[in-house]
Amino acid sequence: IPTGGVAASLAAGNTVLIKPASNAVLCAYMMCECFWAAGVSKKALQFIPTPGKLAGEVLIPDNKIDFLIFTGGEQTAYEMLKIKPDLHLSAETGGKDATIVTSLADKDQAIKNVVASAFNNSGQKCSATSLLVLEKELYEDSNFIDNLVDVASSLEVGSVWDFKNRIGTLSDLPQGNLNKALHHLDNQEQWVLEPSLAEENPYMLKPAIRYGTQAGDFCHMNELFGPVLSVLKADSLNDAIELVNATGYGLTSGIESLDKREQQTWQERLKAGNLYINRMTTGAIVLRQPFGGMGKSAIGSGRKAGGLNYVAQFMDISSTGALLLKSAKHVQVERLTALLDGERFFTQTLNDAIRIASHFASFLYDEFLQEHDYVNVRGESNIIRYLPIKSILLRLEESNNLVEMLVSIIAIKMSGATLILSMPKEISNEHMLWLHDKVTMLLDSNDEVYLEDVDSMLTHVPMVERIRFLDKESCQSSVYTLARKHSVHIATEPFISHGRIELMHYFYEQSISNSYHRYGNLGRKGLQNKENH
Repeated sequence: IPTGGVAASLAAGNTVLIKPASNAVLCAYMMCECFWAAGVSKKALQFIPTPGKLAGEVLIPDNKIDFLIFTGGEQTAYEMLKIKPDLHLSAETGGKDATIVTSLADKDQAIKNVVASAFNNSGQKCSATSLLVLEKELYEDSNFIDNLVDVASSLEVGSVWDFKNRIGTLSDLPQGNLNKALHHLDNQEQWVLEPSLAEENPYMLKPAIRYGTQAGDFCHMNELFGPVLSVLKADSLNDAIELVNATGYGLTSGIESLDKREQQTWQERLKAGNLYINRMTTGAIVLRQPFGGMGKSAIGSGRKAGGLNYVAQFMDISSTGALLLKSAKHVQVERLTALLDGERFFTQTLNDAIRIASHFASFLYDEFLQEHDYVNVRGESNIIRYLPIKSILLRLEESNNLVEMLVSIIAIKMSGATLILSMPKEISNEHMLWLHDKVTMLLDSNDEVYLEDVDSMLTHVPMVERIRFLDKESCQSSVYTLARKHSVHIATEPFISHGRIELMHYFYEQSISNSYHRYGNLGRKGLQNKENH
């Protein structure tokens, strides 16, 4: 994870300071030695082993730090934003990851994948399955549970230098949520595989499985980062999806089912950045499964590590108004054209807006409304798709350019989002007066327009998924503070008149990996792929 962040930042031309976690100092130093040995300057990549408290006091508030990449607990990320509310932060904040197993699953395959996802790396991966949600039929199947326990208990735990061992040591002694989970059962819960130690070593925790976890229980809602799996019962697939979404996290999630209808329902309703069908929830590979989550699992723009959009966030991109070659028709472009038809004022400006909006439409169709599989692995589809952000607050100021304001509105409506448009209470700029008079022609019935000061605008923040300012100077500290409280990302990058870049503000990325082969048999999907090639 840190290697990817360092490499991407360096590739974009930045100086990088790496501050490792306290228990990963030696690993991080060895990683830096690899970069330095490859020719990266020690000025370009600087190793800073320091306590987190000191980094918070010195590094984070420093205005020379343009961007911060963080992987760790969500509370730590929020503490960083409390220190510097306008911090440009990309944080992967873990997850309460789940695998759903339905009665239409291959049971042996499901057990193999769940055990590997839950206990490899001692369950300390942020993508590890820590919730197993079983449809009622399987939950009450004693053979299924016995087999699950048998496979998990057969995993050898001990020194990594003994090659029979599958699981090594914890990175630290159990503490916090993990320690509580090891010593506490909620009502109805029982251990079907009790926690124990290998070689009486407190760092060598063996796999443990708790059974009968209920909705809202401690181990349903909290991250553990250890080899503890909690099993819940669901009355149906829809019930299972609700149990998983209820955690508020959205990093990785899996389903074991051979029914394509169930797979389709699950991938349309499950809220997570990385979805896995009939395979492990761990082991994401660059470009195949770009990595990053939603909800409480991500803070920032949501651009996924290992994907084609990741590096761009570490650059200051500007547009020169150069010739835009691609264009396409779109109903929002038609609305804009109708609005400007016969308009006598700002003619060239308005024509520029139509030209840029048409350019945006071409990228909407070619990139954002398409599913992409960049590697085409036989037996496994790896789809990368974009999901529209559902609600956006766009704040405009009199200092903003009319073309940028118009096209930003069009871009948001192209994405399908509901728009709350906030404009100054007192308007003297003729461009903005014209826009306020005409803008309803571009909007839908569920969109809203407000004339208000920034303090009044704050009432909309809890109701949206994203806030967009067209320049950073217009965004006041009170907006950052409230947005942080409600986990709402604020995009303040300058408007870019290129659809591939600007439309990214209005979409999430999602990866869906589907191991569709059956023990090497590619089935009908394999035949379809052969015909397509």
